[in-house]
Amino acid sequence: MKHSAFFLWTFSLLRILLGWHLLYEGLVKLTTPGWSSAAYLKISDGWLSTVFHGIAENPTLLQWVDWLNMAGLTLAGLTLMLGLVYRVAALAGAFMLLMYYMAEPSWMALSAAGNSLWISKTFIEAAMLTMLAFVPGKYMFALDNLWGMKFRKQDTSAKPAEGESDGNTRRKAIGQLMGLPFLGLFSYAYLQRQRKNSWEEKALGADGSSSATIKTFEWKDISELKEQVPHGKIKNLEVSRLIMGGNLIGGWAHARDLIYVSKLVKAYNSDEKVIETLSMAEACGINSLITNPQLNRIITKYWKQAGGKIQFISDCGIFNDLQKGIDTSLESGAHACYIQGEMADQMIRNGEYDAVAKAVEYIRNQGLPAGIGAHELCTVEKCVELGIRPDFWVKTLHHHNYWSAQPGGEEHDNIFCRHPNETIAYMNALTEPWIAFKVLAAGALEPKDGFPFAFNHGADFICVGMYDFQIVENSNLVVDVLKNVNGRLRPWCA
Repeated sequence: MKHSAFFLWTFSLLRILLGWHLLYEGLVKLTTPGWSSAAYLKISDGWLSTVFHGIAENPTLLQWVDWLNMAGLTLAGLTLMLGLVYRVAALAGAFMLLMYYMAEPSWMALSAAGNSLWISKTFIEAAMLTMLAFVPGKYMFALDNLWGMKFRKQDTSAKPAEGESDGNTRRKAIGQLMGLPFLGLFSYAYLQRQRKNSWEEKALGADGSSSATIKTFEWKDISELKEQVPHGKIKNLEVSRLIMGGNLIGGWAHARDLIYVSKLVKAYNSDEKVIETLSMAEACGINSLITNPQLNRIITKYWKQAGGKIQFISDCGIFNDLQKGIDTSLESGAHACYIQGEMADQMIRNGEYDAVAKAVEYIRNQGLPAGIGAHELCTVEKCVELGIRPDFWVKTLHHHNYWSAQPGGEEHDNIFCRHPNETIAYMNALTEPWIAFKVLAAGALEPKDGFPFAFNHGADFICVGMYDFQIVENSNLVVDVLKNVNGRLRPWCA
């Protein structure tokens, strides 16, 4: 019986396309510096979550699982495309995809891929691979079939199939090589993407006047960490000198008139990526995160599901109601609270001095360090004048030596510390710990410029929003800066 060309082409193309996807996923993991499945395993909430959490907490086991992920996907994808031991490759690929599905099943919660009402794209792909593993070779163009054809040719007693000539046999043999052109196309596309990425990295050099962007992109792995970030104290709370900022995690990105940036940040920082970022920060010795209580969901998820220990310092800036912001922060397990900078500025401008004092006292009565934030120096000055002394200050600090700075002009999301010299002089006289924020002027300054400026001029801690690929480099820089503090007049208050 003559096999239908429809089945041959359909099953062969399906196998090649599935192999293409697996091969790409494997190569991406292999070529991504520092890639690890740890974050994905830590947030697992499926039936096997206990097993996955155990793997993530065991460095040796995690290393093996990471290697199996990268090698397994790459080899399964390659052999599927070629049709070489494709049944084994299909079953191996299906098994790996089912493990991904079990780690974050779509029937339990909103997963990284969305809530798909039980059946997700991962499950569908695993089902197709399982089906392919049982498709007879006669319905498939595959390198595996060349071996069978070779043996049949050597068997002189075997009779040719009805209607089969030497020409048909040669055409069938050529058909078994169907995966090779697709593999060549894949290689071309992959190399083109790599060349494009490399060209973009070289092309995106620093602006000659602002030095706002680095000339090359270098991802530093955790293995390149010099040493963990030093810590200080705010009352009885031990806090890392470099504090993680929550703006980039929450999607509140200052980007001047680039209105798409906040959406881009949110798209990048999925739950899995946030978990991975916070885990990286803790590995570098960064033990505290300053953010809005709106992020209590992901912080709680990180604590409970990923076993994270990072401390939550809340700015209480939610609901436009300070009391509700404080209470929400306390319910979310905040380790310290302060009045958010813009909120404190507004309250002082409006003469709500008593409300500021009561908020600080209320936080203290809950057993937490209480702080006051400010963008404007006059906010700090008025609080001190009135005798409102918090346990710590959160005040902006950066210089104006960047191209978009326009001191004295209309504010366009470009200056966050309008009087840096006056701020430095005034804060030098205060005895409470000072967390400086906006030390990079929302991305206008390089860390190698902004970090020393803050520490050398009196800041005890700096709060910086960071992507995962910046954390190790920034941590190393803080370690170096703190070892070489130059010209600091203010005593370390923590």
